[in-house]
Amino acid sequence: MELNHIRFGIGKPLLLIHGIGGSWRSWAPVLEGLSKHREVIAIDLPGSGKSPRLKTVSTISTLADAVTGFLEQEDLIGVDAVGSSMGARLVLELVRRGNILGNVVSLNPGGFWQGIETHLFYGSIAVSIRLVRLLKRLNLLPRLLKSDIGRSLLFAQFSAAPWKLPHRLTLDELNSYATCSNFDELLYNLAYGERQQGCIPGTVRQGLVIGWGRQDRVCFPSQAKRAVNLFPDATLHWFEKCGHFPQWDQPQQTIELILKTTDQEVNSTSNRFTRN
Repeated sequence: MELNHIRFGIGKPLLLIHGIGGSWRSWAPVLEGLSKHREVIAIDLPGSGKSPRLKTVSTISTLADAVTGFLEQEDLIGVDAVGSSMGARLVLELVRRGNILGNVVSLNPGGFWQGIETHLFYGSIAVSIRLVRLLKRLNLLPRLLKSDIGRSLLFAQFSAAPWKLPHRLTLDELNSYATCSNFDELLYNLAYGERQQGCIPGTVRQGLVIGWGRQDRVCFPSQAKRAVNLFPDATLHWFEKCGHFPQWDQPQQTIELILKTTDQEVNSTSNRFTRN
């Protein structure tokens, strides 16, 4: 599978997978810090950034197949991985499948909502993407995002301190959302499609950490317990003063968590990468 990606840095390879509608640029606040210790491979998922969309329907399963194909093509089976939001659910799905990834950090994974939470997730994001597309057509995004008030209004759901986010980061993110060719399809399938399956206790032999922001307004903190129940071998890490994207609100803590989690041997004999 051909996926647009960047690859740079030194050390053990590390795969980064963004959330719905994003791109590799979603990781901008942590790229430099990670690349000093790891060879970073940050991808654009199918339909996002510069990657073509899938010829089939876009679901967690088909995206997981595409990422697996990319890893096979690039000789990266067993690579350590970090996912954010939808990408965090993707890495958990790949962990569940087994023998694909090494050590894993899953940051605020989607897919663990229930009942009214599901409708709130779908409805709020559906309204937001329509607004973003309208603002892009009117060419208002650059002007709005230059102000603290504009960033606060447009990123209130995603960040605990949206006025602190860099202008370039927020503009890249919303432009990516607006141009994502399969956003609506992915959003519906994330909310109402296949349910995330878990792992039997004791079957995950690599490092697995699920990180969650205390002020997440997309995937509510109460959902963290459900994620850990489905992945009982995982360690739960809480980010204080943090919304849906720890790499934005707590970049240094995110870097430290990723490096700590991935700086260990992978026990599975099927995985190739070990500690330097």
